[in-house]
Amino acid sequence: MGKFLEWLGLGGRSQSPPPIRNDTTVTTLSAAGYPAGGLQASDERTAMKLSAVSRCVEVLSDSIGKMPVYVMDRQTRQRADHSLNGLLAVRPNEAQTPTVFKKMLEGNRNCGGNGYAWILRDPASLRPRELLPVPHGLVTPWLDEDGRLWYTVIHPFTGQPATVHRSDMIHVMAYSYNGWKGVSVLQRASEAVGTGRAAQQYSLSYYQNGGQPAGVLQTDTDLSGFVDLALPDGTTERVSKKDLIRREWEKRHAGPSNAQRVAVLDYGLKYAPISVSNRDAQFVEQSELSVQDIARFFGVPLYKLQAGHQSYAANEQNAIEYVVSTLHPIVSQYEEELTWKLLTPSEIGRGLEIRMNMMAELRGDFGSRGTWFRTLREIGAFSVNDIRALEDLPDVEGGDERYASLNYVPLSLWRELSVNRNQENP
Repeated sequence: MGKFLEWLGLGGRSQSPPPIRNDTTVTTLSAAGYPAGGLQASDERTAMKLSAVSRCVEVLSDSIGKMPVYVMDRQTRQRADHSLNGLLAVRPNEAQTPTVFKKMLEGNRNCGGNGYAWILRDPASLRPRELLPVPHGLVTPWLDEDGRLWYTVIHPFTGQPATVHRSDMIHVMAYSYNGWKGVSVLQRASEAVGTGRAAQQYSLSYYQNGGQPAGVLQTDTDLSGFVDLALPDGTTERVSKKDLIRREWEKRHAGPSNAQRVAVLDYGLKYAPISVSNRDAQFVEQSELSVQDIARFFGVPLYKLQAGHQSYAANEQNAIEYVVSTLHPIVSQYEEELTWKLLTPSEIGRGLEIRMNMMAELRGDFGSRGTWFRTLREIGAFSVNDIRALEDLPDVEGGDERYASLNYVPLSLWRELSVNRNQENP
């Protein structure tokens, strides 16, 4: 992304940034665990190998990524004709689509506790001209002596730090203890994730060892002492007799390709398996509990993880609960942050705001959406054209009229007809 090179010299605000404080730790690329070959964090990489964690992050980031974002006029409840709509709905930066941009932001919010996007502004008008997501590991929020929030950003290529004004950084966070830096779900759910990862490693080890429990090799021969083992490069390795026998046994009998091979034992060796099964260790039950714990931390219903008891009625209610309880608070934070950082105070005063349409989350549920549309139309909240707009369909003639429950008459005549009917039937 070529615009990264503009970061260090870009000044979007008239207020001069303070110098980085002596007590502020500026994390370099190597110290943050980001090798030169790419931006990676070992703890996140390990956790994402767990299917429940990976799926929860995918579900939440996909939900946010697919929601349309636009500037809306609160007075008219219509989409405003604004230059920001190009950034929000067409191309936030030269390398990403809006869906990829929002998905990256939400993924960082879940995995790192904080999602960041640098606002590149036009030097003359200070209008946003590009939104660049920044990996959470490269950003450090901090407070100056006056309690004002600043951000230190590490250049991804040079490792050089830059100080960014709070108004030039979109910042969405997970649960926060101090209000200006979020704590990742992975950190708060570290024990549940660790339990699930341990179960996964146990399963992997189980099958790598031929799908058989571990056993004991017994012999009456004295195996104390060491032997010098010749290596292919001409050197020797000093190993104990026990380690040598264990190594030779695993070479011939461990792993899926060696399963069920006939063992040939010499020197009086006898193999005695230890009979501990997955069922005895309640392996399956523990795996299910780990999935439930992880889903609970992320706020994702089990059916989205292909887990738990599946039924259409229950899944329908869970989908509604997911939108209301999990997505709605997240969406509200995005709307508030984008409105404050991307719009000017005068535009906000005129009633403009940035909104995300959560109807995209319900597009796949035709029954629920149809019932919701019909109910709101029957009480006069929606017109036909309102519904068609939510479905990305053009208006139809006469579709702006709204109807209420008094025999579904136009709202403009509802009071008059209601009074006349009451007078006729005292």
